[in-house]
Amino acid sequence: MARPALEVADIFVAHADSFLEKFGSAVSWARRCVLNKLIACRTSLLGGHVDRCDRCDYEKVSYNSCRNRHCPKCQATARAEWLEARARDLLDVEYFHVVFTVPPAIAEIALQNKKVMYGILFKASSQTLKTIAADPKHLGAKIGFLSVLHTWGQNLMHHPHIHCIVPGGGISPDGKRWISCPPGFFLSVRVLSAVFRGKFIEMTRRAFANGELEFQGHLEELDDPELFEAHLRTALVNEWVVHAKRPFGGPEQVLKYLANYTHRVAISNHRLVSMRGDRVRFRVRDYARGSRKRTLALDAVEFVRRFLLHVLPKRFVRIRHSGFLANSCRQKQLARCRELLGEEPSPDISADDGEALDQRLACPECEDGHWRRFEFDPINERRVIPDRTPALIDSS
Repeated sequence: MARPALEVADIFVAHADSFLEKFGSAVSWARRCVLNKLIACRTSLLGGHVDRCDRCDYEKVSYNSCRNRHCPKCQATARAEWLEARARDLLDVEYFHVVFTVPPAIAEIALQNKKVMYGILFKASSQTLKTIAADPKHLGAKIGFLSVLHTWGQNLMHHPHIHCIVPGGGISPDGKRWISCPPGFFLSVRVLSAVFRGKFIEMTRRAFANGELEFQGHLEELDDPELFEAHLRTALVNEWVVHAKRPFGGPEQVLKYLANYTHRVAISNHRLVSMRGDRVRFRVRDYARGSRKRTLALDAVEFVRRFLLHVLPKRFVRIRHSGFLANSCRQKQLARCRELLGEEPSPDISADDGEALDQRLACPECEDGHWRRFEFDPINERRVIPDRTPALIDSS
């Protein structure tokens, strides 16, 4: 895929200083680090290597990636590697997509308490799915699923929600049968919504009682228990949307769908349209108008601010596996599922052989020589490709 004409990093380079001047000390160390890493990604600031042919002296210079999980460029490689592993986990059954969302009154608490509230979002949605699926009135089986946290809407505003990809069925309580969902139907979204809301509010109250929540600015008054409870009551009045989409057509469609959701960042470079002066234009999908595509224009500093709203807490895991797909038991449980479904065991993926390795290292220019790699240090004197980065932003 060709490099986009405009990247998030280009916007950061042009407007990071103005953003920091406007918001100053309110910009956390974590957000400053993301600014630094995305600006430096694939530039001489991070060093790199030169691949040189041992026969024709043809050279190719590559700068190192930042490998930050918020970087639009780096997530493409991570996504490809992750999907290759997940392809071996797919079962030959219907797959469903279930989305759990929270109302604005909860979202604003989550923005100031990301680690705690995003954790509650994962736990409440996971427990809801497992509880309802295990109930004999609904499915009566142990299910497995993958959950992915997204914290943004199309306009980059804060909108935390969980995407769950669920095989259509599960293992019977005695472990001897595969219980399938009715064709085209997983679980009642009305039941899921009610149980999810109850679990989420209960966990949030417990977190408040344990002193795990902190409030600043316009939410500072929620430190008062009575006002906090009143705030939760307003959230209970609002609709807690749980949406179950139509089942996928097959395992191939599941993989394609996963590719769009698992390693997505707040906005991809390919959605950017232009940056002119202090205005950034990007494509959005208007779900209120039948998913019509349109272009949204934002002040560049506001664009940077909205992008950085979605920086996750350090070491927070945003892709999680539950039920029979949990990391601790996935391979054993998947083998049992395949046995119950009458499927062939998942094939082992063999290591690349020497011939494939030689093909990867062959010189694309003369086709006879082979690459030899030479590393160079960050900000080295040698600059083959013009640098486009300013000095890094002070994160002290």
